[in-house]
Amino acid sequence: MEINWLATVLAFVVGMVVAVVWYSKIGFVAVWGKLTGITPEDTKKASGRNMVQLLIANSVTAVGLAVGIGIASKAAGDDSVWLALLVGLVAWLTFSATTLLQHNAFELKPPKLTLVNISYQLVLFLAMALVIGLL
Repeated sequence: MEINWLATVLAFVVGMVVAVVWYSKIGFVAVWGKLTGITPEDTKKASGRNMVQLLIANSVTAVGLAVGIGIASKAAGDDSVWLALLVGLVAWLTFSATTLLQHNAFELKPPKLTLVNISYQLVLFLAMALVIGLL
């Protein structure tokens, strides 16, 4: 199996764009802030550390999806974008959505917050998978 590193890097960039837009004024930052109690000032204080964590997490996600899509493509003998999107959906559902759902449930977080965050993860995984699948 060979990883398309250009596709992986572009998927990472697209993932960063999704994150910035999702949690911005044109996205869901107002709802997210209200539900978490985190203010713009709080975010600014931790922005350096948070950005490093986001960079690492999105890098790992892009590489993981590239590997998963590569394995699935080889096993299925199919390198279509639809297979890539299916891998992205399955990865989101089995790793991201279920984990976030468990943590938020036991931490008694509002269901609306879970919906905002879990939807972001879905868009992130599908956007990255789309880029990898197209290239």
